[in-house]
Amino acid sequence: MNKNSPNLRLAGVQTLELTQRALQNEFRQWVVILPGLIFPLMMAAVYSSQFGRTLGLPGFPEVRSFLDFILPGSIVQAVSFGATSAGTALALDIEDGFFDRLMASPVSRVPILLGRLGGAAVIAAGKAIILILIFLAFGAQIKAGIGGALIIILTASLLVLAIGGLAQSMAIRTGSQEAVGATFPLIFVTIFMSSAFFPTSLMEGWFRALAENNPITWTVDPIRRLVIQGWSTTDALQALGVPLLISVVTVSLAIRSLQKMLRSS
Repeated sequence: MNKNSPNLRLAGVQTLELTQRALQNEFRQWVVILPGLIFPLMMAAVYSSQFGRTLGLPGFPEVRSFLDFILPGSIVQAVSFGATSAGTALALDIEDGFFDRLMASPVSRVPILLGRLGGAAVIAAGKAIILILIFLAFGAQIKAGIGGALIIILTASLLVLAIGGLAQSMAIRTGSQEAVGATFPLIFVTIFMSSAFFPTSLMEGWFRALAENNPITWTVDPIRRLVIQGWSTTDALQALGVPLLISVVTVSLAIRSLQKMLRSS
């Protein structure tokens, strides 16, 4: 047996325990979670009411209803509200000294980061499920069926990992909740400067170029095709692959930042 197997199992157990702690902390703060559900639903109601006529514009994707069109963007918007929570929670642990106690304990270092990210990913999946059910109740359809819905849920979790890894890296470097929280407006603007709520085919100039080269667009577009066109393995792989690749980069950056901090302390 590989001598590293016991260490990997221990790290896995510690990650699960820290994920559970992160979830408990999240569930104690419903006031923080609820805006991530209420605001996207309000925006969806306004958009579907005000922009329904855009479905007839030349170049607009063939879609049954505007609710179908904005479902992917609404879910991305919803999970963005809690995307930096893994970073702000880590910064809080650093500020109140709990992080130092973790460092002095026999807990492996990487699970400290992965536990927070795991909790945020579970919350994101829950938000995606709730929004999908609400949209379906109001007449939206996912032509890719249950498989498409699962891809949407998994993509939501991966997006949170991608953003959360970056937030954790900033938390380690600054040790400040305010610094991590300041990244949220940037994330929010990035979503609006994508195809989340309007097709890039109807955009013009620099805004269109920016939207077409936005990773959010690369994620939203394949999800949208699963919703309005039906199942496509290529779209499913793209929807999962883009945030997964970014997650690998940002989480690795967070781990590297932690290792650098420990070496300098």
